[in-house]
Amino acid sequence: MLARHSLVWLNADGWQRAAQTMATMAAEVNYQAVLQRWQRHDWPVVLRRREAGTPEDQLCLGLALPPDGQGNKTRIPFKAQLADVQRITDPLALGAALKHAPPGWSGALHAFAGDCLQSGMAMRIYGSWAWQILTQQNYVRPGSDIDLLFAPGSAEELTRGLGLLAQHAARLPLDGEIVFAEGQAVAWKECWQALQAGNQQRVLVKTGDTVKLMPLAALMDTLEGA
Repeated sequence: MLARHSLVWLNADGWQRAAQTMATMAAEVNYQAVLQRWQRHDWPVVLRRREAGTPEDQLCLGLALPPDGQGNKTRIPFKAQLADVQRITDPLALGAALKHAPPGWSGALHAFAGDCLQSGMAMRIYGSWAWQILTQQNYVRPGSDIDLLFAPGSAEELTRGLGLLAQHAARLPLDGEIVFAEGQAVAWKECWQALQAGNQQRVLVKTGDTVKLMPLAALMDTLEGA
């Protein structure tokens, strides 16, 4: 199943059609030049939440530019045909990203990743740090977060994963989402707070095409051992 934050590489026709669409948009940024640079370097874009009314044979995609001098990051949304997709992969694995860790995070991040590995929990990254690794441009700023994706396979794994995130968040700017069945995602901090307060607490859930409130218990029911 296609999931938000997946990495998408377009073929030449896809880039050409995207650039043609951008040509009609008035903006401070030269969107066509950006897309041409992305194509030239064979950089991926990301799958974003599906807009209402989008045909089944289209994907909603996006890319983010490095922050400007004031820290503002321009995001460029667009769509592509499924036929324009060359390949799709999962977001970057945390373990594979460690060699690219910014100096300020390196020690604490290696400790966190080591605890995740020892506990058998797979974390993936997205956001600024992922863009920096993928494009070798400067995205990470002093106030940047480390955006993580964690898809627990059981209620016990969810509890352990949230505990690790809460523990290491004292030393690292950990952010991101817990991903439940069918791509239903909840901010890990909100999930942790709701778990402490009781499973009937409602949390904000992002899916591939909607945003809604649901009891945490309903999401945990999709996990083994719940």
